[in-house]
Parts: sequence; C-alpha cells; structure tokens
Amino acid sequence: MSFGRMTMKSTRTCLGTIEQLREQIENTDVIVIGAGAGLSASAGFTYNGERFHKYFGDFIEKYHFRNMYEGGFHPFDSPEEYWAYWSRYIYINRYMDAPKPVYEHLFRLVKDKDYFVLTTNVDHCFQKAGFAKERLFYMQGDYGLFQCQTPCRPYTYENEAQVKRMAEEQKDMRIPTEQIPKCPVCGKPMTMNLRADSSFVQDEGWKVHAGYYEKFLNTHKKSKILFLELGVGYNTPGIVKFSFWSMTAENPKATYACINLGDARAPREIRERSICIDADIGKVLEQL
Repeated sequence: MSFGRMTMKSTRTCLGTIEQLREQIENTDVIVIGAGAGLSASAGFTYNGERFHKYFGDFIEKYHFRNMYEGGFHPFDSPEEYWAYWSRYIYINRYMDAPKPVYEHLFRLVKDKDYFVLTTNVDHCFQKAGFAKERLFYMQGDYGLFQCQTPCRPYTYENEAQVKRMAEEQKDMRIPTEQIPKCPVCGKPMTMNLRADSSFVQDEGWKVHAGYYEKFLNTHKKSKILFLELGVGYNTPGIVKFSFWSMTAENPKATYACINLGDARAPREIRERSICIDADIGKVLEQL
C-alpha cells in the first residue's frame, strides 16, 4: 500500500498517551526507529536563535542570514570564505556533543531490544549515544565525510582533522588557501557527503548499511514490530514516514508510533494501530 498520493486526505491527528507507548515498547521485542531533524532539534541541535548567533555572529552581521540552512546555500565570494562557514557548521553540528541527552535516553529505552535505526540526520548523534554501528543506516549522508564534488570515484573521506583545523585557524571569515579541501584522486574541489542531488556518493559503507537495514526488515516482516517515528517532517517523507505507514499497513502485527511536536498523525488505514504524541521528543523520552 502506498500513501504518497493521499497523505493529506487520508491522515488524521491520532491520539496517544505516553503510557500506551511505554506499554507498547515493553511488550515489543523488535523496534525500528525512524529519526528526522526534530529529534536532533529536541537534543539542542537547533539551527537558528541563540545557538546560531553564538557561532555565526560575523556571518549574520555581513550577510543577514536568518539561520544556518540559509547560510549553507549562499554563493560565497571565495572558497576560503565558503569553507570558513562550512567548517564551523560541520564542527558544531557533528563534532560537538548535543546539549541535551535525548539520544542517550532513547538508547537506554531500546538497547535491550532487537532494534534498527533509519535516519535522515547526518550529525552522528546515534553512534555517540552508544547505538551499534551495524544497526544504523544514515540514508542521507554524514557531515563527517567529504566526497569529490564531481565525483570522480565512489569514495568518501573522513574529515574530522581537516574540519577542526579549518574551524580553529580561520581569520576574518576565511580559511588559509592551502586548507581548501581537494580530492586526493583528481584534485578537484571536495564537498560534503550530503544527499543534495545526483552527485551524492553512495560508497561501499553506505551500501553495506543499506543491506543491513534490508536484511533486518526481511527477517522481521511478519514479526510483532514497533515502527517508532521521531521528529520526521515532510521534506523527504518517503524515506521514513511513508515507508513506516506502508509497512505497518502490510503487517497486522505491527504498530506505528509517532512523537512529533506540532505534527503527530497517521493515515486512517492504520489509525487503530497507531500511537501519536504531539509533544517535545526529549520530554516524552524522559517520562518513558
């Protein structure tokens, strides 16, 4: 069953309580977590407001950016300025710890279950919190990886040392020219390994983890299973939200649960097997 064409017509706000979700988690051995930006936002990885002003005050003053996303699409005058912005962006959203222990609370909740995580987040918070690497699929990439801009090869490259150096040594909103990332194979500019267009590199690691996820689903396609969606919006709903709805509809033993501040809903086809909680994810996990 596909929900792609009928999302708004067939969805209804559904009601659920924390107690219902607690009972479902306790009585379900298999859990698939689908995580979006709302989960990291609840953990304090916000892209505007005080945090944005703290780390990007100079860029805000010059360009009047309203949030980090807006700055990420700006056509900077030079690669030195571009990488000054992006090295800070990656450093605070990938190599700094999240301000709140939301991911840690989630891990304690599911660590003794047979779980798997599908996420569109690229900030590495799951592994930092203790989630097993082989139980994760970062569908949209990772801030911690560079790739060739072209790309000339299906390779990615870890960037921690390079990003930290660019962030620490930049002056006047520019990095030293010699620090501009270049592809080690062809010498062309590097970029982030983020799914923005068809140039996104799905390297060997990406394919391995896609296989882990497919195998997990195939193993449990007839099991009693909880699809737990956390903070997923409608930018790329087909990855988590629509797939979770479809798999719940196809398996009568499955339950769909959604925690999303401002938009917790489910299609009428699975409403009777859905738990939707309109609240801050971190606060709900604390109570669980």
